[in-house]
Amino acid sequence: MAAVLRHHGTWIFDLDNTLYPAECDLFAQIDQRMTSFVADLLSTDRESARALQKQYYLGHGTTLKGLMVNHDMKPEAFLSFVHDIDHSSLPNDPRLRQAIGALPGQKYVFTNGSRSHAENVTRQMGLQDAFDGMFGIEDALYEPKPSRAAFDRFVGRFDVAPTDSVFFEDLTRNLAPAHAMGFKTVLVQSGKDWSHEPEGARPAAATDTVPAHVHHVTDHLAEFLENVVDG
Repeated sequence: MAAVLRHHGTWIFDLDNTLYPAECDLFAQIDQRMTSFVADLLSTDRESARALQKQYYLGHGTTLKGLMVNHDMKPEAFLSFVHDIDHSSLPNDPRLRQAIGALPGQKYVFTNGSRSHAENVTRQMGLQDAFDGMFGIEDALYEPKPSRAAFDRFVGRFDVAPTDSVFFEDLTRNLAPAHAMGFKTVLVQSGKDWSHEPEGARPAAATDTVPAHVHHVTDHLAEFLENVVDG
């Protein structure tokens, strides 16, 4: 099935829990630091801060966007704080590096995190030279996926043709606008328990029903990419 994608010329990857396995628990660090930031910003307890954090994530695509809209917060301090994490749990992944390198055409990272976060993650994984560009939340003018505006800005930045492109994500809601624009979509699933995320914003598990806007599903990114190239 993956081999049908091989004629495409552009490959776009989400970052967190897509390029690296969710089992690394890297995003769990970010999640906890977001709670701390919200609690400090609003002078509230962690339980109230976490509830608001998840409410904003569900309603606005990111906690950051919710804070900007509802509290007129500037984004720079938030991004710096929440991405100040320990990257040692990330694997150095030569198999994934080789698989991405074998893909024809251009390769990009498109993340709701900051560009510097993407650079730090890919460096730790040995993927720092695997991509032709990285598109962070600041490049989207802080409009996160699944906003169509974020996709339009990504396409405009790199002159991407959606119908010649494949988009990899761990969130089905972020694949819906990609499908609508003509991208081929690949859902990267995980066995990780994401029950702490709000209903409607959880990464997909293998037991979930796959929506029609998802064209392919994998639980092993490197293997899937190898099958694209080698059939």
